[in-house]
Amino acid sequence: MEFEKETALVETMLFLESEPATVKIISNRVQLSEEVVEKCLEILKERYSGEGFGIELAMITGGWCLTPKKDCWDALKEVYGSKREGKLSKSAMETLSIIAYQQPCTRAEIEAIRGVSVDNMIRLLIERNLIKEVGKKDAPGRPTQFGTTKEFLKLFRLNSIAELPKLDEDEAQRFELAR
Repeated sequence: MEFEKETALVETMLFLESEPATVKIISNRVQLSEEVVEKCLEILKERYSGEGFGIELAMITGGWCLTPKKDCWDALKEVYGSKREGKLSKSAMETLSIIAYQQPCTRAEIEAIRGVSVDNMIRLLIERNLIKEVGKKDAPGRPTQFGTTKEFLKLFRLNSIAELPKLDEDEAQRFELAR
């Protein structure tokens, strides 16, 4: 098989990495050309797409990584999930959803959608590194604007925010901000 040793090397490197890696990073670490690395990634993606594997090759936050397939992760996350990750409450998930779909947005804009104070939820989401301050709004008082982080993308297995599921009409209307 062509690229057998190279593919094994790329696979091993991805297994050992704790963060997603770009083709350039992989190329540098395994001392192979980017073209060869891309071919190896194609081979690995094809290999792990079958039902006989519990992991898959996925592009997350702009880099490649080996990650559990969703059904396998769902079955084992109680045992292997990070204790710090924990489950987010319905209120925290709602606040996080508003930020994800409306970013950048201010505390007041989130509260206008939710109808309740979000101070504790903002604090919790910042502590979990799922959101961060991304700037100041050009408005009186220059309120802080919030957006999602790379950790958010990793948690939800997204390569970019553009991969968020599309909202249906009712959801989109509920999340709409008067801008």
